Amino acid sequence: MSVAAPHSIRSLHLQDRPREKLLASGARALSDVELIAVLFGTGGRGQSALQLARELLVRFGSLRELLSAEQEICLTIRGVGPARYCLLQAVLELARRHYLQALRDRALMTAPAALRTFLIAQLRDRPYEAFCCLLLDTRHRLIAFEELFRGTIDGASVHPREVVRLCIARNAAAVVFAHNHPSGVAEPSSADELITRRLRESLALIDVRVLDHLIVGDGECISLAERGLL
Repeated sequence: MSVAAPHSIRSLHLQDRPREKLLASGARALSDVELIAVLFGTGGRGQSALQLARELLVRFGSLRELLSAEQEICLTIRGVGPARYCLLQAVLELARRHYLQALRDRALMTAPAALRTFLIAQLRDRPYEAFCCLLLDTRHRLIAFEELFRGTIDGASVHPREVVRLCIARNAAAVVFAHNHPSGVAEPSSADELITRRLRESLALIDVRVLDHLIVGDGECISLAERGLL
């Protein structure tokens, strides 16, 4: 796909320049191209920041695909390089931590929308299956979010002994489990139900409650508790 000829941001009317537009109307008023241009600040040789941003979105097809692209691919693109790849990854991680902060200082299960948003941001675009645990105190407030096991595109081996050890070490009173399906289909499998029962039985021996197990697919998050599978 062809792109427009390069032009300098300074040649644009003041109200059309990304930074000035952001200051006047807020970040929500900017397009994906304009937000990336603000992040980069400058373009590359013979191209403006707007054109570089536009070329990146054309190449990857969407902002989501750009942010989840592998490092090796990004570093081969003219105008990106290690510094700008790091900028993109830092912005993505800041967003994830922002969602995590929204879960703190409140009972986790009273904020189901915030919990789902956080888990989707954390797990949706991982190319492998990751099994994670949110450790909670006696008031069901978040102690920590831990990735426990990592697998291939097909699954992850989950060991109840390690989960029990972690709960004791962090003095957890309850847990919420979460994992992703790299296929994008969040529907729980029989294996998901089985490991949830095994974990619940193991943790019951040390008086730790399993409140839920959430499965992340492509933009959705299914709760086993809501399905009556806990």
